Amino acid sequence: MPPSYVHVVTALRSAGCVFAEDEARLILTTARTPAELTAMVDRRAAGQPLEHVLGWAEFSGLRIAVEPGVFVPRRRTEFLVRQALAVSSEAPVVVDLCCGSGAVGAALVASLPGAELHAADIDSAAVRCARRNVGERGRVYEGDLFGPLPRGLRGRVGVLAANVPYVPTGEVGLLPPEARDHEPLVALDGGGDGLDVLRRVVAEAPGWLAPGGSLLVETSERQVDVAVGIFAAAGLIPRVAVSEDLHANVLIGHRNAPHPDGT
Repeated sequence: MPPSYVHVVTALRSAGCVFAEDEARLILTTARTPAELTAMVDRRAAGQPLEHVLGWAEFSGLRIAVEPGVFVPRRRTEFLVRQALAVSSEAPVVVDLCCGSGAVGAALVASLPGAELHAADIDSAAVRCARRNVGERGRVYEGDLFGPLPRGLRGRVGVLAANVPYVPTGEVGLLPPEARDHEPLVALDGGGDGLDVLRRVVAEAPGWLAPGGSLLVETSERQVDVAVGIFAAAGLIPRVAVSEDLHANVLIGHRNAPHPDGT
């Protein structure tokens, strides 16, 4: 006999799940067989992220497929999507760098039907998920940052979204077990001060952005001042957008269009 709602809630609550009732409903509606239901409850009770157990995460109104071992898109990153939409033209070339499951790119093209989407990640499992989530709406490449992107995109990108890892190396061990034990280190560890990958992206971004294009990166509140300086040093005009509700900080670096006189 499959576990009942009460039994699922009890098992999840005993495992320390704060939102046991909500999680139980999601698991019960997702499981296709009694055996699968039992296995899903056991996996969640053992500490696997709920999204890995379900096989999907809700993001910007979309159901994003996520496999075990793939970075789970965070709700706060929906703020990055909103900021990207606010600076985009009607049919931009969009690049989703460090794309993970492809959630950001998928959300952008869902709202920008004419967009040309290119996404890239260094993790093969993430690329596999991103290809499922993006489908025929864009192309997904495996490789390090800009490395796998077509050279023909240089100077043409209107929106460059880069959800880079920004946890300082020394603080990765302080993350919740769901993240540090079940998500790839490459998607979490941003180096000594958490900004190593951001520096690499910003250094190359001006060569890829179209005149008037923008780079958008998520970071933590305490890293904002240093990150703004990195953007400015690369010749990008920085702006900081903050969502108190989502505890999100997004840096937007704008590449100026040339003046009509060529300056």
